[in-house]
Amino acid sequence: MTDFLQEYHLLGLTIGLATFLIIGLFHPVVIKCHYYFGTRCWWWFLILGIGALAGSILTADVVWSTLLGVLSFSSFWTIGEVFEQQKRVDRGWFPANPRHKKPEQRFSENK
Repeated sequence: MTDFLQEYHLLGLTIGLATFLIIGLFHPVVIKCHYYFGTRCWWWFLILGIGALAGSILTADVVWSTLLGVLSFSSFWTIGEVFEQQKRVDRGWFPANPRHKKPEQRFSENK
């Protein structure tokens, strides 16, 4: 596959397009994961990032290695975005899941 892409000078274009799609996919994923699971879903992205990082190191093909590297670091970046999403929800920029208890409600029940 890499030979075909290099022969027709499409390697950079293909990697750029796939990178755009991977990063673009993570934006709605952050919103949905936070809405349904809160900040406790951050470790899923850590596991995905470590797995993709290992795959990138173990893959010899330039295209797949690069895309796994992009997936890996996008996953690591998403960990921070999950916590930033919590701040955006607290500010009222995004809707909160009504089934999740607010921190002050959790603490008042423990007393």
